[in-house]
Amino acid sequence: MKDSILQYTVLFTPDEESGGFVVEVPALPGCHTQGETLEEAKSMAKEAIELYLETLQDRGIQIPEDEDPNFFKAKVSVRLERQPI
Repeated sequence: MKDSILQYTVLFTPDEESGGFVVEVPALPGCHTQGETLEEAKSMAKEAIELYLETLQDRGIQIPEDEDPNFFKAKVSVRLERQPI
């Protein structure tokens, strides 16, 4: 069996309550982790993805590709009128 190099989009969200980062892999439902620093979060993301994919292989489930290699994140500003209290 030949080894493959797979790439997945990973989202890093700052955790405002406890610090650090929460990590999500959109193409792998339920694949989440966290880290106290960005470097730790990246390392934890790699480990979480590897374990997720190993579990899929062990169960004979097809390995999914990244949802959209052109995925991007953007901020959108909206105006909210204040309602009198």
